[in-house]
Amino acid sequence: MRVLVTGGAGFIGSNLVRRLVAAGDHVRVLDDLSTGNLGNLEELDGSFTFIRGDIRNAPAVRQAVDGVDVVYHLAALPSVARSVADPIRSNAVNVEGTLNVLVAARAVQVRRVVYASSSSVYGNTLTLPKHEEMPSSPLSPYAAAKLAGESYCRAFASVYGLSTVSLRLFNVFGPRQDPGSEYAAVVPRFIARMLAGESPVIFGDGGQSRDFTFVANAVEACLLAGSAGQDVSGEFMNIACGDRISLVGLVGMLNGILRTDLPPALTTPRPGDVRHSQASIEKAHRILGYEPVVDIRQGLVRTVEWFRMGRQPIESGMHGAIAEPVNRSR
Repeated sequence: MRVLVTGGAGFIGSNLVRRLVAAGDHVRVLDDLSTGNLGNLEELDGSFTFIRGDIRNAPAVRQAVDGVDVVYHLAALPSVARSVADPIRSNAVNVEGTLNVLVAARAVQVRRVVYASSSSVYGNTLTLPKHEEMPSSPLSPYAAAKLAGESYCRAFASVYGLSTVSLRLFNVFGPRQDPGSEYAAVVPRFIARMLAGESPVIFGDGGQSRDFTFVANAVEACLLAGSAGQDVSGEFMNIACGDRISLVGLVGMLNGILRTDLPPALTTPRPGDVRHSQASIEKAHRILGYEPVVDIRQGLVRTVEWFRMGRQPIESGMHGAIAEPVNRSR
């Protein structure tokens, strides 16, 4: 099968590319290297085609999509905090970029677009677990942009017959997740500090909870969504483990894995963060046959091992770069 992974040099994207290459698919990666980097794919040399391009550039997207069967659209400007600091850019990448992908996919009649949405679309609901029949209530520009992308996917499925599936990913973590960014996710940030003998920093009182989802589960869901029948078109669903742990509890679990005793350092809460998040994964199980393949503790053990091997992603040195697409086999 011929596939395109937008954001394929990023954290989730690079893990997905590995699975697709291992399955023998013809893989094309579109990435502008603003938050991803080619170091995440270095050992796959010669097994995929790389196009450096920005999803805000419609001609670059059209070139990348041409001739593929399935598009896994993972390219995004991540982070709630980043979107609060720069809502204009968040919208341009996460909404306008997604619309470019859908327009191009429709034009060349791809079989399926799998869109990486976010649990943040639910907002701060008191009802747990969060399920797909609940109203959405985004609290940040990032969440609003992800919901807009989801809505465009459903609209293109309804109006144009473009087959789309939206996956609401819950707090994905694992190897190749960058701990060094100002907007780094909590798990790699905690691990990096604790391996250095430093207390992990929690924004808030630490009682907030998340349904942390190891990256292998997200990749499995992407593959299931990409290969499912046409009856799933226009659907959206949660992808998680169906459980939750507080940030204080996460620190305790990491202390057990690392054999350390580092207390968290609490600081001021961040605007836009939700208090609790836990997913119902019944719909994904029913429609896709999705089941988590790795639980949180196993995932943390694997992630710690990867960090201990010194495999942190290298800096791309190209943050914010926008370039014309260049075909390159690697």
